[in-house]
Amino acid sequence: MDVDTLDRQIVHALRIDGRAGYREIGAVLGVSDQTVARRYRRLRENAGVRVVGMPKPIRLGYESWMLRLHTSPDMAAPLADALARRPDTAWVSVFSGGTEISCLARLAAHADRESLLHRLPRTPRLVSVTAHCLIHHFVGGAVGPDRRDDALTAGQIAALTPDGVPAPPPPPFTIGGSAPAGEPVDVAPARLADGDDALLEVLSRDGRAGYAELAAATGWPESTVRRRMRELRRSGAIYYDVEVKPQVFGFLAPVLLWVTVAPARLAAVGAALAGHDEVVFAAATTGSTNLVATVVCTDMAAFYRYLTERISGLDGVDRVESAPLLRHVKQLGAVTGRL
Repeated sequence: MDVDTLDRQIVHALRIDGRAGYREIGAVLGVSDQTVARRYRRLRENAGVRVVGMPKPIRLGYESWMLRLHTSPDMAAPLADALARRPDTAWVSVFSGGTEISCLARLAAHADRESLLHRLPRTPRLVSVTAHCLIHHFVGGAVGPDRRDDALTAGQIAALTPDGVPAPPPPPFTIGGSAPAGEPVDVAPARLADGDDALLEVLSRDGRAGYAELAAATGWPESTVRRRMRELRRSGAIYYDVEVKPQVFGFLAPVLLWVTVAPARLAAVGAALAGHDEVVFAAATTGSTNLVATVVCTDMAAFYRYLTERISGLDGVDRVESAPLLRHVKQLGAVTGRL
């Protein structure tokens, strides 16, 4: 599938507001709503574009954990599938020759951390498991767009940003404390309420689900659904992201990096990664390595240049372990449960 400028603008628009109407997007882009609808259907069918509504873990006070599992090649697929079915996993991917699985799991702050490992499928071919808590997010996902979200102008972004929701800052940027950029760090964590689970379950499958479908799932009147959706978005409790097939957009070499950085240089290296076009996600972690990043390049030759020309030049980087992505089993998902 060939992706042109208009396709990229529509995807970028959906990252700004996943529930923006076709007419609203068309007015900002200067095309008809029928054109936007037709392009969106094409992107869904051929480019894997899917809007997903998810709770914002930082704003809700959830902990995010990266799990690394090494297993025998014949067990990687069933183990990854089992992890993908868990409601507390946000994404699950297979790396490095089909023997390594990495996944992102999220827990309420008061939850039993041991449950992360107790609920792993029992298999004698599971060689090793390590768990790394994400202690600071630099870029990606819930903290804002990556640097490849550049199809829209600042004016178009402002026009598409919902009322009451701060416009995303231009990259590069980082966040401090437990609040995303643009939010005061002393704001109390947002809360989910009774009935929100049913709403979020639908949004985790399709962030653009109609109000009638959301009303049927929750048992609420459509007016109540609309009001609650506005409340959740304005409080920062939920956000919308867009799932895509990177290869359709010309990025054939996604790689996960586990980086060891001198503690005194960790903030500076993280900020530098947030400014790299190739980096779509970066966070500081606990564990033997203290920074994890997802890098997406056009091909492995481009990744080699990135590794040798950009990563190698960062002061404080001591060691880099790279794991090429083989397959996304679960790319985006929802957090369930309430605080």
